[in-house]
Amino acid sequence: MATQENRFFYLVFFSYLLLLSGCAGTVKNMSAVPASEVVTSPTDGKSMIVFMRPSTLGFAIQSSVFEVKEENVSLAGIVAAKKKVSYELEPGEHLFMVIGESADFMSAELKPNKTYYALVTPRMGMWKARFSLKPIHSAELSSAQFKEWFQDCEWVKKSPASENWASSNMPSIQSKRKEYYAKWMSKDSGDRPKLLPQDGI
Repeated sequence: MATQENRFFYLVFFSYLLLLSGCAGTVKNMSAVPASEVVTSPTDGKSMIVFMRPSTLGFAIQSSVFEVKEENVSLAGIVAAKKKVSYELEPGEHLFMVIGESADFMSAELKPNKTYYALVTPRMGMWKARFSLKPIHSAELSSAQFKEWFQDCEWVKKSPASENWASSNMPSIQSKRKEYYAKWMSKDSGDRPKLLPQDGI
């Protein structure tokens, strides 16, 4: 009897996941960007990264992306399923963090006047979705897959609610940064994702 109950539970659980997988995330603490206001290239002398989340896995959980400068973090954007956000910054070496149930990281070496792309990739954690950042390298930018990802994601941008959310959740954000950055740095350098200078367009 216990075995049948377990099978029923898993059947209901995975059916629920399949149902969720067809849904896009809601725009919470972010603002939609009108087509007339979309900007896909940086201002002169700057660099830009576009963070995209084309997967609908874990759509009910939003992922937040931050730039990390030593012990300080700055919100790049909150990225729901099927959304994308651009982040303009200075050229050079940078570190980014994505937060969900845990934290994960990606480094980047950026050239001026270039736009770079990275995926926010979800996976299921113990209680809610976890996320990683995957750099999109130059060889992928002309692929049909990249074009599909880009078209499927809607533009959003930060709002005052975004910064308020980050400020009110900063103790938890910083706690995850400290815990998971040490784990990330313990990996071999080849296992730590990085956007390369030549990945910009």
